[in-house]
Amino acid sequence: MSLKRFLIDNARWLGAGALLTFLSSFGQTFFISIFAGEIRADFGLSHGQWGGIYTLGTAASAVVMLWAGGLTDRYRSRVLGAGVLALLACACLFMATNSWAGLLPLVIFSLRFCGQGMVSHIAVVSMSRWFVTTRGRALSVAGLGFALGEAILPVSFVTLMLVIDWRFLWVGAALVSLAAIPLLSTLLRQERTPQAHAEEDHAFGMSGRHWSRGDVLRTPLFWFMVPAILGPSAFNTAFFFQQVHFASIKGLEHIALVALFPLYTAVAVGGMMVSGGLLDRFGTARIIPFYQLPLIAAFLLFALGQSLFSVTLGLICLAASTGANATLPNAFWAEFFGTRHLGAIKALATAVMVFGSAIGPGITGFGIDAGIGLETQYLGVAAFFALTTLLMVIGVGRAARAF
Repeated sequence: MSLKRFLIDNARWLGAGALLTFLSSFGQTFFISIFAGEIRADFGLSHGQWGGIYTLGTAASAVVMLWAGGLTDRYRSRVLGAGVLALLACACLFMATNSWAGLLPLVIFSLRFCGQGMVSHIAVVSMSRWFVTTRGRALSVAGLGFALGEAILPVSFVTLMLVIDWRFLWVGAALVSLAAIPLLSTLLRQERTPQAHAEEDHAFGMSGRHWSRGDVLRTPLFWFMVPAILGPSAFNTAFFFQQVHFASIKGLEHIALVALFPLYTAVAVGGMMVSGGLLDRFGTARIIPFYQLPLIAAFLLFALGQSLFSVTLGLICLAASTGANATLPNAFWAEFFGTRHLGAIKALATAVMVFGSAIGPGITGFGIDAGIGLETQYLGVAAFFALTTLLMVIGVGRAARAF
């Protein structure tokens, strides 16, 4: 099937996926972090304190995701999505109105659980379940919502903060979330799987079986994959979380760094589309072990480079792997473990990912306060991704024999 025909035939479901991934931006680090300076100034927080608050709230959201993520196995995306978007709007209003530092962990928990956690989880589980032979293509198209958010929201909101108080901008984010609910309901008036995930709608995993979450926890493959799931979330999040400080130590204006984000997004979109096409053609097992190699180059450039050009090259490498990260891991769970219990299994992976995004800002924030420079930390990050690549080569290579 041609891409044009695929898009036309599946427009409503792909559109719903892209809408959800875009709206998850309001709970993503790249969005929250653009307000870091204002939040730290209003509440009198150091880098370490703000990083600790972010870690606490995000880690709590990861724990709750272990339970809440399984709801996608029981409820339609239309109903669950609308409910979570309403909660996301409330979380945005919570950020806009809160004036007590003691409540900031709860604010961050609300944004991270609803946005980064559940909204994006509903989108990728729906795409993975609704599409089988074109799963990579569907995840790539739905992932365009992530890319659009990264491309337009940081530049737009940093610019708007020049003339509008940052708290009012969070009110705007709440209104956008609420306005999207009727649109989502319209797109999913008829869901792709009308009969609540009947037996014939499920695809098998390794050994021709449907794996439960308990089965997944007992297989070595999951534990080989944990560092690879955790790493991009932890350290991509840390990079964007520390973007103001990073620009400062590199001698760049923050707006100059933010101006590179559309390029980052364009490369990420390319990475998504290319990885999605390769996934549908060759399968996950042949591709996923190597997709984090560009991250090694990215963090070496961030650590050692001292010019805008080196930062640009680092962002390009970061984006290439980020784009692939939007398709390959999500397809991996469905391909290796089946789709009957995909919501619960993906919730486990999402919890690991969210936990990663919790510890990344905390590690870098406390490291900065302890006198360990961000550039030195990024050398360690590059070494970490070399390790994750080796683990995936071993783990996925062994597990692929079960097909």
